Amino acid sequence: MFSHHHGPAHHPDDHDDDHDDDDHDHLLSGRFGLVLRTAFATLILAAAIVAACIVMIPAGEAGVITRFGDPSRVLTRPGLAWKLPVPFETTIPIDLRVRTTSTGLQDVGTQDGLRVLVQAYVAWRVASDPDHILQFVRSVRNQPDEAARQLRSFVSAALHITASSFGLADLVNIDATKVRLDAFEQQLRDQVADRMLQVYGIEISEIGIEQLTLPNETLAATVDRMRAERETVAAQRTAEGLRRAAEIRSNADRDGREVVAKAREQAAQIEADAEQQAARIYADAYNGDPGLYTLIRSLDTINKVVGRNTSILLRTDAAPFRVLVDGPAGTPPAPASPASPLAKSQK
Repeated sequence: MFSHHHGPAHHPDDHDDDHDDDDHDHLLSGRFGLVLRTAFATLILAAAIVAACIVMIPAGEAGVITRFGDPSRVLTRPGLAWKLPVPFETTIPIDLRVRTTSTGLQDVGTQDGLRVLVQAYVAWRVASDPDHILQFVRSVRNQPDEAARQLRSFVSAALHITASSFGLADLVNIDATKVRLDAFEQQLRDQVADRMLQVYGIEISEIGIEQLTLPNETLAATVDRMRAERETVAAQRTAEGLRRAAEIRSNADRDGREVVAKAREQAAQIEADAEQQAARIYADAYNGDPGLYTLIRSLDTINKVVGRNTSILLRTDAAPFRVLVDGPAGTPPAPASPASPLAKSQK
């Protein structure tokens, strides 16, 4: 009997070939995975190395790059920079922002021997140039608190020196124009700023007087001085008022004398004009009627000579009373009276 097989024929050699192909695929797959893992690890290592070499400098800060602990360069521009990875190079961040500190109340003596309590404030920062940044790192080891302590010590010493150059009236005065606090602060800054910059690399942004207090004995002396100043001012103003009053009175008297003199001059002129006019009138009257003129002038003379309650003895045949008997010129005389030639008249 014969049997027929319609499918492909299977040989033992075919089975061996399939097994070899699978081993080859596994070998290729293992090599690819190893290469892939190696590349990934290399990539991670490279990224870590790059990250270790990148330095980020924020705004308001600087970075000091140290090589094995020794400062080698300073980075002041914000942004990314490069350095060697640790432990070859490390970065020390330096804060460049403004800080403030205060000395507290200091008992200092003024030029005139009085005591005052003064408290100063200081606004400071690390100077932004590389040399002073390195100076700051070397002097205080990048410790802002230590820098502030040193700064307060310098300012406290400078307060004693500066106060000895000013009197109490320059610091406390009722007259604002005499207060010299600006000059005091400027002199204090001049004594501190250069020293702090050279020694510590610290830049003084501002320095000023925060508080000024007077002890009891100084307060009493100040009150006495202010009282004396007030009394001096009052005396000066009183003297000025008296001087002004005397000047006004003198001017008024002078003006009064000038007015009176001018009035008298005008009155004399008017009187002279009147007398001239009267003389002309008299002359015209005499030329017109001499007898009447003589009569009127005689009567005027009598009016001036004889006053009220005046008793006189006179002769009627003598001038100027003759006209009372004779009448105007040209009039015939009256018959003589048998009475005494002296008559008594009362007016």
